[in-house]
Amino acid sequence: MVLIHKISVALLFGLLSCNEGNKDKVVSIIEKDRPIDKIRLKDLDGTPINLEKYQGKTVFVNFWATWCKPCLKEMPSIEKAQHILQNENVVFLLASAETIEEIDAFRKLHSYPFNYVQIQNSEELGIEGLPTTFIFNKEGKLVFSESGYRKWDEKSNIDTILKIINTNE
Repeated sequence: MVLIHKISVALLFGLLSCNEGNKDKVVSIIEKDRPIDKIRLKDLDGTPINLEKYQGKTVFVNFWATWCKPCLKEMPSIEKAQHILQNENVVFLLASAETIEEIDAFRKLHSYPFNYVQIQNSEELGIEGLPTTFIFNKEGKLVFSESGYRKWDEKSNIDTILKIINTNE
């Protein structure tokens, strides 16, 4: 009976944290001069990533999970957007809170040319649902945050990213 309860709670959490279309919910993150500095990531070798190396670039961070259907549905559009914007000053990072082994197994099963990373502190960032996307401008300021599925290769979304890339805020 305890096992059934645990499974039920896990399923309920999964359903509540996966978000296919809620465009009204904007993620809150503790604002500082450079909120990008609050994100702690590791690469798939387990090495911490210093986000300072992306200073002067727009940084697109998509938070996802292997079990999140809207996340998986969104990936082809992120791949296309990344391809469309390949000559722009933008970096795409796909961050999961799962184990490095789980992320790497997913990477090996799929042909997406993503820079997969592991997020170390998603709770601190106020991420309440997946997928969630943060876009930081060249100065490291959070200028876009949204929870929910989005078709990133649509013209309006490409235009939004280009506007962030080309704006000196």
